[in-house]
Amino acid sequence: MPVYDDDWKVGEARARYFAENGFGDGGYDADWVRFRIGPLPIAFPNTPGRKAAVPLHDLHHVATGYGTDLAGEGEIGAWEIASGCFHVRAAWLLDMLAAWPVLFYALRRVYRAFVRGRHSRNLYDAPMDDALLSLRVGELRARLGLATPAPPATRADKQAFARFLATQLLIQLAIASVLFGLPAWWLLAA
Repeated sequence: MPVYDDDWKVGEARARYFAENGFGDGGYDADWVRFRIGPLPIAFPNTPGRKAAVPLHDLHHVATGYGTDLAGEGEIGAWEIASGCFHVRAAWLLDMLAAWPVLFYALRRVYRAFVRGRHSRNLYDAPMDDALLSLRVGELRARLGLATPAPPATRADKQAFARFLATQLLIQLAIASVLFGLPAWWLLAA
């Protein structure tokens, strides 16, 4: 997990985050998002909603220390969902998609990140501006409730995680029904 010193300015930490991950300038204005999962190339349109969410998402990586590998994206996705990103549809959907595969091999990490998110806040209601980038990383962590370790999971945390898992399953079933249902319907209709 990358660690950014509490005394660094958030903008400096973000620049290091970009450099460490080969993100150039962050690609916020790119028309397409391109990445690989192992040998599999993935590309999708960089929608206006994603363009608005990703700069704040990147600062969440800096504040939480979650990585950008598949497991780290699953963690940050669970953390953002639990900290309350439902009102930012692009963030919520991308977070749900990022967390799904990680549930199969790093469930405990996703669970811990989810519980941590339930006891902290995110930046999705904050403007992305120079004032935010001028904060110290420690100030950002304090603002988000990340300066202290997450408390042990409560019964409400466990129930919320169960709802998160159920929602994940429903989304994946919906995706599967579209992906596999339409070709089957087309073949049967011919």
